[in-house]
Amino acid sequence: MGFPKLIRIKTVIEITTLSVPTIYRLMAKGQFPKQIKLSERSSAWFADEIYTWLEIKKNIRDEDQPTISDG
Repeated sequence: MGFPKLIRIKTVIEITTLSVPTIYRLMAKGQFPKQIKLSERSSAWFADEIYTWLEIKKNIRDEDQPTISDG
């Protein structure tokens, strides 16, 4: 059985290119995956939730782009 991969904030920033304040602002709005507390001063995110969030963003972008038709 494979266990879910956890990633720290530094990796979340590298993957998403978002800043720490933006990540926490989006989390507060319910627009970004929430972290889990591992201990009093340690948090992490599920990697699959971050990648799913990016895939949703990509799909939204792709839906908004006009289709080029052969005239």
